[in-house]
Amino acid sequence: MVTDAPRGLRAMLAVLQDSARRRKAASLAIALGLEALLLLLLLTLGAQIAGVDEGKEEVSTFEAIEFAAPPEPEPEPATQDTPQDPADPQQPQPLPQPEQPRPSPLLLNPQPAPEPPPPAPSQQPETPQPSPSPKIAAKINPGRTYGPVDTGNPRMAGDSERVGTAPNGEPLFAARWYREPSDSELAGYLSTANGPGYALIACKTVPGYYVEDCVLLSEGPPGSMMGRAVLAAAWQFRVRPARIGGREQFGSWVRIRIDYSVRKANR
Repeated sequence: MVTDAPRGLRAMLAVLQDSARRRKAASLAIALGLEALLLLLLLTLGAQIAGVDEGKEEVSTFEAIEFAAPPEPEPEPATQDTPQDPADPQQPQPLPQPEQPRPSPLLLNPQPAPEPPPPAPSQQPETPQPSPSPKIAAKINPGRTYGPVDTGNPRMAGDSERVGTAPNGEPLFAARWYREPSDSELAGYLSTANGPGYALIACKTVPGYYVEDCVLLSEGPPGSMMGRAVLAAAWQFRVRPARIGGREQFGSWVRIRIDYSVRKANR
């Protein structure tokens, strides 16, 4: 019995030592595995970073080869081959002129030297005359041919003259300006027409001395586009309505004629 006790202790000690060795071996294996895994991770990240850098270098190299060709060397000027002489080149000496023979003092009546011909008068360049430039202007004569002119006070003026029938069948009267349009107001529209010419239109008067529903009656010469230009500019016409019984009748139809002429203005 006494001899069996030490054997049991030795066996337990051996088991404990064996388990301690196994734990150390397991810890060592785990540490080595972690170090190997960390090393593998570092290598993988380094390879990826190196791959990105290499890709950038390849792209930059491709662009340089594709778009930037090396310039050809320029030939050196031929003057560089010859050495420059620091000294100034010697000017050629002028040859001595032979002396002119002096006239003899024995000649009592020497012939006078002929006078040089007078210089020809220099011809001044002719100044080109400025050519007249065409100037577009509108000539408005509604009262000369169609209806009486404005006499001042509209209440004292007589009734308007009837000159025809409106497009809707109502009476058509001669027009009288409330305010004549200026040349600047008509120039932009009449510049599209082929002047000189005229246009005759019929318009309905509305309050405010404006017109609407304008219709082209005639134009001349045919194809001059005068009617289209005058109809486009009619929105700014200020015309008095027809006077019937001493009163202005808004809504009445009036006839308006616009003459278009071309004047030449000298510069």
